[in-house]
Amino acid sequence: MIFRIATPRLWGRVLAATAAAVLATVTVGPALAQTKPKPPAPKPPQAQPQPAPQQQQQQQQAQQQPPELMYSPWTKICDKGPETNNKEVCVVRADGRLQTGQPVILAQIITPEGGPRKLQVIIPIAVQIENGTRVLIDQTELARAPYAVCSPQIGCSAEYNADDATIDKLKKGKTLTVQAFNVFKSVISLPLPLTDFGKAYDGAPLDPKALQAQQQKLQEELQKKAEEARKKLETDQPPQAAAPKK
Repeated sequence: MIFRIATPRLWGRVLAATAAAVLATVTVGPALAQTKPKPPAPKPPQAQPQPAPQQQQQQQQAQQQPPELMYSPWTKICDKGPETNNKEVCVVRADGRLQTGQPVILAQIITPEGGPRKLQVIIPIAVQIENGTRVLIDQTELARAPYAVCSPQIGCSAEYNADDATIDKLKKGKTLTVQAFNVFKSVISLPLPLTDFGKAYDGAPLDPKALQAQQQKLQEELQKKAEEARKKLETDQPPQAAAPKK
């Protein structure tokens, strides 16, 4: 299934919703904290069978190897309107997707006028909520944070303070990696290249027409990758044996 890229009009709605959520966090932070999922009551420990050394080594290697992803460039969008109390909100974002187009990680720096700057990470795949997230820049831990909100529509999101020192690290870094626990209690590492982060962050907001062209190009690349994956799957399938004649 191809993941449909947001059009400028839809992106505006997403930006407005994000901005409204950020401003709500500034004014009613405790209310947002109440939406945080509660961890389940602890269960008595039970003896678990230990995997064989070879199996354990394979699991560790699988945890360390990130999935092969396609990345969007870092993009800066600024907007203001009734949803943000007519205050400008700028978002610098990038995402990573599987070859099929399915999104697996999104990171964005949100700068609301008159409010604190945040680094928000969104993981739109199944995760263990109680373990939260961990963010690294070039394999050096930046911080850890619990999930703030989880939604069936967008996944789970966590927020980090993005002070000047954090922005400077992002500009100088090569890779931003978000770590979480999947439903199998294994660590997953989801990287995002930082190559063009500084240029996008310091540059002017993207023109709506340029955004549309950028997203159209990415959509075409995703469709091409999906077609190549489909053809490869058909080629790798063994030929079916002919039905016996009666």
